[in-house]
Amino acid sequence: MLRHLVEKLVRESIERLEIEEIPPFKVEIPDVKFGDYSTNAAFLLAKYLKKNPREIAVELSAEIKKDISVKNVTVAGPGFINIELADEIYLKSVEELDRNRGFWKLEPEIAVQFEFGSANPTGPFTIGHGRQLVYGDVLCRIFSARGYRVQREMYINDAGRQIRLLGRSLWVRYNQLFGMEVSLPEDGYQGEYLIEIAKEIQSEFNDRFVGIWDEEVHEFFSNFALNKMLDSMKETLNKLDVKFDSQFSEKSLVADGTVDRVLKILKNRDLLYEKDGALWFKVSRFVDDKDKVVVRSDGTHTYFLTDIAYHLNKYERGFQRAFDIWGSDHMGHIPRMKAALVALGVPEDFLQVIIHQYVNIKQGGEVVKMSTRKGTFSTLDELLEAAGVDATRYFFAMFDPDTHMLFDLDLAKKKSNENPVFYVQYAHARISSIFRTAMDKGITMKEIPLNYEFAIEEKNLIKLVFDFPAILDSIIEDFKVNRLTNYLETLAATFHAFYNKHLVVDPENPGRSSLRLKLCEITRNIIADGLQLLGVSAPESM
Repeated sequence: MLRHLVEKLVRESIERLEIEEIPPFKVEIPDVKFGDYSTNAAFLLAKYLKKNPREIAVELSAEIKKDISVKNVTVAGPGFINIELADEIYLKSVEELDRNRGFWKLEPEIAVQFEFGSANPTGPFTIGHGRQLVYGDVLCRIFSARGYRVQREMYINDAGRQIRLLGRSLWVRYNQLFGMEVSLPEDGYQGEYLIEIAKEIQSEFNDRFVGIWDEEVHEFFSNFALNKMLDSMKETLNKLDVKFDSQFSEKSLVADGTVDRVLKILKNRDLLYEKDGALWFKVSRFVDDKDKVVVRSDGTHTYFLTDIAYHLNKYERGFQRAFDIWGSDHMGHIPRMKAALVALGVPEDFLQVIIHQYVNIKQGGEVVKMSTRKGTFSTLDELLEAAGVDATRYFFAMFDPDTHMLFDLDLAKKKSNENPVFYVQYAHARISSIFRTAMDKGITMKEIPLNYEFAIEEKNLIKLVFDFPAILDSIIEDFKVNRLTNYLETLAATFHAFYNKHLVVDPENPGRSSLRLKLCEITRNIIADGLQLLGVSAPESM
């Protein structure tokens, strides 16, 4: 790749200066008036060579110029080295990109797990869940493309108090259908979705459970509600095009003895104590945090305990790293979880928690109040229906996960270049239109000229395409998937600048047309590949 070629040239030139340790210099794309690439190497070498950076830059430039890949080298300012590559290199680059569309993909080697979307199955997915689902899905797609064997998992909290509360709430709604005067628990679930589920039970079982409440009935209503919620969540995931390799049941950790095994290990290591009738884990022995209850005074397990058992299970399944995606309201849970895993002998770097911030909806210039009232947006299904899958996914991906997100619904629905997803998709559709024009005029990509002088706009496209894997690797480093949307928008803008200045399909110049068509195809491929990583369609026409 071009940037790697320049890095190699700079490194070899530094080696000829007999430097023992080459500093971590940068190679970047400067303003076009300075050349193709620029490096700060001379500044970093100044302290080693005890020379002025500009003097060093002149020496390095003389060495770099000797390579046949280089057209020109200049020194700017106090010591920046600007490099212009030979046109033959760009021609070879086009041929390389043409031969190998998947140049940016790596074979999967490292086994990792991503857990995300693990909402309590007590109601429909909210818009906040939508951000996490898309964010996690895009990360998985990128990791999979860059050398990781990714397993996607959703954790189902089906063992706790919330599910039993959901079952009681459903039983109340069912009895109310028969005119029974029963009230929802004070902290019960009031969503109207439970009325619809209650009607299903009424249709299938009539009045069988009216006025009857015991443990068996409680279990029935809890399981019925849970299964309906899981079915509903699955339908939403299908609409959103988010797929999981597995769903992991919290109950299974109790059933298979993992929870008891965790308690036994912690007890044997003197990391548990009793207080107020409850059993506590000594979090404070590992981190600056308060000790936490793992078994309540009534003998029930806390979510913290089952979560510890779940992550031990992940480690024992052989993953090299586990990535959990949580909302920012769970940040306080991170240090105690890491403490518990260290206490169990799990490597400290095994668990990597990725945090994202909240979402608000903006419509008509105002932030929409999130509620279950008709006409407002509270569920992910409602948002998908209003904005469409492409816009929903793109907008969720285009915000830095560290920032609160304002989802502009009016902008997401616009069919104009103001809408970023429309803008990127339009670039793909425009290139497809160019190929239809070329076919009509009998222009193919077979007659590539042996000598070609590349315009700045053409070079810009080639350099940007070659930077695609570097963008993906930077996302793997910091988990900011908005780098991909930013890249695609820049690529689309760079293509439009090229297209607006240069004629692509010209029957009077078939060689140049062939090369520019190849540039168009290479660009279209990367736009399509980038959109695929986002889970967004790449239309042929718009």
